[in-house]
Amino acid sequence: MSRRTRIFIGILLIYTAGIAFLLYRVVADIDPRYRESAEESLVEISQLMASLVEQDVIAGAINPARLEPLFRSVYAREFSAQIYNLHKRRVELRMYVTDRNGRVLFDSLGRHTGADYSQWSDVSRSLAGVYGARTTRDIEGDPLTSVMYVGAPVRWNNEIVGEVTVGKPVRSFGQFVEDARARTLWVGAGSGLALMVLAIIVSVWLVRPFGLISDYLAWIRSQHAQGSLSLWRMARRAVDTLRSGARELRDALTGRNYVADYVQTFTHEIKSPLSAIRGAAELIQEPTMPQAERERFLANIAHETLRIQEIVDRMMELTALETRRALERTQTVALVPLLEEVAASAQAAAAAREVRVLVSIDAPASTEGDPFLLRRAVSNLLDNAIDFSPSGSEVVLALRSTSRVARITVRDHGKGIPDYAKDKVFEKFYSLARPHTQKKSTGLGLAFVKEIATLHRGRVELANAPRGGALATLTLPLT
Repeated sequence: MSRRTRIFIGILLIYTAGIAFLLYRVVADIDPRYRESAEESLVEISQLMASLVEQDVIAGAINPARLEPLFRSVYAREFSAQIYNLHKRRVELRMYVTDRNGRVLFDSLGRHTGADYSQWSDVSRSLAGVYGARTTRDIEGDPLTSVMYVGAPVRWNNEIVGEVTVGKPVRSFGQFVEDARARTLWVGAGSGLALMVLAIIVSVWLVRPFGLISDYLAWIRSQHAQGSLSLWRMARRAVDTLRSGARELRDALTGRNYVADYVQTFTHEIKSPLSAIRGAAELIQEPTMPQAERERFLANIAHETLRIQEIVDRMMELTALETRRALERTQTVALVPLLEEVAASAQAAAAAREVRVLVSIDAPASTEGDPFLLRRAVSNLLDNAIDFSPSGSEVVLALRSTSRVARITVRDHGKGIPDYAKDKVFEKFYSLARPHTQKKSTGLGLAFVKEIATLHRGRVELANAPRGGALATLTLPLT
C-alpha cells in the first residue's frame, strides 16, 4: 500500500468517525428538542384551561359540567390541515381535572372519571403548588403510545382546590421528528461525500511534498549520471520545486477555506428562517388557536420559505460566477443604452417607493464584456439605492468617462453607510436593514457585483456621498 493511500485512508477514517459522531449527537438531540417545544406549549394550554376551570369553582368545589360538551364538540370537528408531510384531521389533545385529593372529576376521553390519580407526578406536584409533568405510555411496552402530560393548579381564594392536566400524544409530532432525522442524515451523507472529496485533496497536497523531494533527488541522480550536475542548476531546480509546492499548497488551502466559509455562512443565514418555520409549524397545530393567528403563522411560513429560496438561488448564481476564471464570450457593450434600459426597468419599483430615478450621461462610452452580467451588476446597485432612499427623494444613475475608464455611479439621498459597515458591505451575507421595512436582504447582491466587476477587469466601490447618502461606483475599462 502506497504512502498516499495510507494517508488518504487515515484522513478518511478520521473524517468518517467525526461525521458519524456528529450525526449521532445531532440525531439523538432532535427528539428532546421537539419534546421541549411541545411541553412549552402544553404549559401554556394547561394554565389556560386551569383559568377556565377556576371560573366554575363554587365555594371551593370544582364544577366541570361545561367541559364535557366542549370536548365532545372539539373531538367531533371535521377539518383537514396539511402541515408539510403531515395531514392532520382530528384533535388529539386530551385533558382531565382532579379535586384536591387527586380524584378525577372529568376525563375528556371518558375513561378514568372517578379514578385516583394522586400518585401521578403531574397531579401530586400541581396540588403541592409546584410544576408537575410526566410522560406515560397508554400501552405498556409500546413507545409509540407515549403521551406527554403537564399539570396546573386550580385555585380558589388563594387555595389549591384541584388541578388540570392536559396531554398530547408524542406521535402527533413524531412525524416531524422522523422527517428532521431523515433530512439530517441526508445532510450528513452529503457532508460526508464532500469531506471525502476534501480528504482526497488534502491527501494529495500532504503527499505531494514527499513526491517533490523524490523528484528532486531523482533529477540530481540523473544529472550526476550524465556528468552535467552543477550547483547553479541544483539551486535553480530547488527554487522551481519550492515554487511548485507552494502553489499547490496555496490552491489546496484556498479551496478548503472556500468550502468551509460557504458552509458556515450558509448554515448561519438559514438558521433564522428555519427556526421561524419550525416554531410556526408547531404553533398552528394547536386546536384552540384563532383562525386569524393561524393565517398569520402560515403567512410567516410562506415568507420564510421564499427567503430561503432566494438565498439558495442567489448563492448558486454567485458560486457559478466565482468559478469562472474569465468571461467565455465577450462583445462590445454600449453603456448608454444599457443604463437607460436598467433605469426604465427600475421605474416601477421606484414609483412604489415614491422615488425618482434620473439618468445623467456625460458622454457615450463602451466596454468589452458580457452585457447580461453588466446589466445585472448595475441593476443590483440601482435596486440597493432605491431601497435605501427616503420617499420623495431621487436616485441618480450617471455615466462619466476618462481617457481609459468609464465610471458608472449610483447616488441616493438616504442615511448613508454606518461607520461599522463600511468595511463589510461587500462581504457575503452581510446586509443592512432597509429603512422602510427594517428587513435585510440576502446579503449577496454586492458580492455578486464585485465578482462581475473583477471578471470585467474593473472594480466597484461604495462610500458615503459628500452631502449625504451613498455613492456606488462601478469602474470599467473602455473598449
